[in-house]
Amino acid sequence: MRLFVSEGAPGSLPVLAAARRAQGRAELLISTVGPEECVVPFLTQPKVPVLQLDNGNYLFSTSAICRYFFLLSGWEQDDLTNQWLEWEATELQPALSAALYYLVVQGKKGEDVLGPVRRALTHIDHSLSRRSCPFLAGETESLADIVLWGALYPLLQDPAYLPEELGALHSWFQTVSSQEPCQRAAETVLKQQGVLALRPYLQKQPQPSSLQGRAVSNEPEEEELATLSEEEIAMAVTAWEKGLGNLPPLRPPQNPVLPVAGERNVLITSALPYVNNVPHLGNIIGCVLSADVFARYSRLRQWNTLYLCGTDEYGTATETKAMEEGLTPQEICDKYHAIHADIYRWFNISFDIFGRTTTPQQTKITQDIFQRLFSRGFVLQDTVEQLRCEQCARFLADRFVEGVCPFCGYEEARGDQCDKCGKLINATELKKPQCKVCRSCPVVKSSQHLFLDLPKLEKRLEEWLENTLPGSDWTPNARFIIRSWLRDGLKPRCITRDLKWGTPVPLEGFEDKVFYVWFDATIGYLSITANYTDQWERWWKNPEQVSLYQFMAKDNVPFHGLVFPCSALGAEDNYTLVSHLIATEYLNYEDGKFSKSRGVGVFGDMAQDTGIPADIWRFYLLYIRPEGQDSAFSWTDMLLKNNSELLNNLGNFINRAGMFVSKFFGGYVPEMVLTSDDQRLLAHVTLELQHYHQLLEKVRIRDALRSILTISRHGNQYIQVNEPWKRIKGSEADRQRAGTVTGLAVNIAALLSVMLQPYMPTVSATIQAQLQLPPPACGILLTNFLCTLPAGHLIGTAKVSSKPAVGETVTATGPQQIQVLMDEVTKQGNIVRELKAQKADKNQVAAEVAKLLDLKKQLALAEGKPLETPKGKKKK
Repeated sequence: MRLFVSEGAPGSLPVLAAARRAQGRAELLISTVGPEECVVPFLTQPKVPVLQLDNGNYLFSTSAICRYFFLLSGWEQDDLTNQWLEWEATELQPALSAALYYLVVQGKKGEDVLGPVRRALTHIDHSLSRRSCPFLAGETESLADIVLWGALYPLLQDPAYLPEELGALHSWFQTVSSQEPCQRAAETVLKQQGVLALRPYLQKQPQPSSLQGRAVSNEPEEEELATLSEEEIAMAVTAWEKGLGNLPPLRPPQNPVLPVAGERNVLITSALPYVNNVPHLGNIIGCVLSADVFARYSRLRQWNTLYLCGTDEYGTATETKAMEEGLTPQEICDKYHAIHADIYRWFNISFDIFGRTTTPQQTKITQDIFQRLFSRGFVLQDTVEQLRCEQCARFLADRFVEGVCPFCGYEEARGDQCDKCGKLINATELKKPQCKVCRSCPVVKSSQHLFLDLPKLEKRLEEWLENTLPGSDWTPNARFIIRSWLRDGLKPRCITRDLKWGTPVPLEGFEDKVFYVWFDATIGYLSITANYTDQWERWWKNPEQVSLYQFMAKDNVPFHGLVFPCSALGAEDNYTLVSHLIATEYLNYEDGKFSKSRGVGVFGDMAQDTGIPADIWRFYLLYIRPEGQDSAFSWTDMLLKNNSELLNNLGNFINRAGMFVSKFFGGYVPEMVLTSDDQRLLAHVTLELQHYHQLLEKVRIRDALRSILTISRHGNQYIQVNEPWKRIKGSEADRQRAGTVTGLAVNIAALLSVMLQPYMPTVSATIQAQLQLPPPACGILLTNFLCTLPAGHLIGTAKVSSKPAVGETVTATGPQQIQVLMDEVTKQGNIVRELKAQKADKNQVAAEVAKLLDLKKQLALAEGKPLETPKGKKKK
């Protein structure tokens, strides 16, 4: 292992103090780096401290690094320590950051500095006094002591900011500070400059917002609870008591999935990603991940659901990429289709079909729609002024041209659309155009093309929108974009291009042209379904029985909400049109934009390489999903949300609930005798569950995630107030009360595992396996909170891992053995990659792959993870 620290970086203090725990148990190299040095290869901003594990993975959360060192030493996690770590991340750090900023950067003194942290310091003092223990979690030093000491030391090492009246805090701080590892850590980081050593670090931090009036408490933050009627409470209790008997039978699996008369048939599509590049996080949240959450939710509701996507493979983007890489367009498509499929598989996207547009079915259906439009007079012919590159001796398709946007002045606008303002552009309108291939200035020449006569179809479109939009779940930005187009009046839209790679135009005189990708790309949904089942028309020519949900980023709205509906309405073939158009705003990266061409941002393959589990990425992307306005990905914020919401809120509650059952009741759910307060909690959880359903039915995915976290906070508060760990040691009545609290808490954990399934499917499955939740309860989510783990139910026995994933479990295998297995998996993976790169004999490769899979199986067993079922190849 290698630990990277930096002088003047406050997070280096506790990790250096904790590092002594690893001495003699693992080989540890400590390196001091400069504050601007990027240690983690996939982070664009410098970040220290960082612990590089022997398997190549990185830990770059201070508390996670300290926890890892403590676990290596054989330290057993305890509930009180986890509570302190949650409080440190969510309450102490914001207050302390403000105090240090005021002191070091702004030069303030006295109460201006002490004010933001006084209540936090008082809280620590009262907790130490009340427990009459020398350390935060008991009689011996714990992880909590080191983490909090490291956070507080830069400020409290100056006696002026350690109030004399806080005697217990004073004694604790002096005790921890006097230990040799802490003294050495302070010397290394502060270099006898005191708090001023932090100035370079703090000057780069944003100015803190006001913290006055913020409550500081070791208990989870109390949510404002709704007022409940007696009827609501009684209904919640009745539903709870019915338990598993209230669940309907699970829907039997279908293959293929087809609409069923009389049922709710939900057809879900993700905007087809271009095949010419690796998708970045903005692509993933805008299309496939958002749609996956809704598809998983639909299945939990027992709706008849088909979810499809695929790669958009025709067009200029593919030709351009093929030229760049020296491959044919088909080779580019094959290469990047596999890359996309692998990334989405890693992100656990639950497609029923993930297809592609370069198929005979695409040609057949696209040409049929075109011919129906042509025969009905909705296609025009006209001469188009196009840009031609004399040096390349060909007409330039839109994406072979770049120039200055005529609307906003953006200097890298494409020939079809400006990425900055989003407006559609004709290539000849660009200022200072350049050929992307040779960078010469193209000339304007004429070429015959076909146009979709949108003005002739405008009335049909408006009538359809009038019938569709009221009561639908089109997002506000989608409605606004379509209204803007209609307000300005529709114009004929060119649907052909001078290219070779595309769907051929079936019209005499146009044999050398192909369809414009945005005429036929949306038809890809139909052809992908046709490759899945020959009964595809039961989905796509059945608007009476099918609800179509389409997910995309806002730049795709005109093509899904206008161009394709006009094409389908003009074809007059009873096509299913979009019922609910769900468009996100843009996800930015830190302070700028994601950029494929410039390699700015986090891309799908990079996310895999970080070693951070896919569910953590899913959670954070959905937590910041750009609903209603643009949002930004931030590494720092991702770490904070993982620690404060996932580990310290959700993970803390679920782990405590399961631990109490195992520790106090031998793994069996105890009898529950509900008091009026318990019944009110049932009703509050039911109310929040129903709110979750209301939000997801309206596809407000980010907001529904807040409902999960709210229920978890209620659960944490319920445990905290009732203190089952104390009551279990008391009278018979106290022990019964501990049983009721534990039983109700573990049932809330079971409910959360199901609510979490659309967001974090692997974590959800792990929790359900640990709780041994009955299969019907895993696959159905009703609108009422049921008792799914009745008294006497036996749960699994496990203890929680230090990895940053809620509910991951480990058996008795120690960290060192797991580390050995992780190293072996890494080495074997390198062997397999090298053999594949060398194009070695297939049998040799297969043998080494088998070894790799066996090692991964051993590692999964050692970590207590569920074994992955081998996936067969999908039928074409």
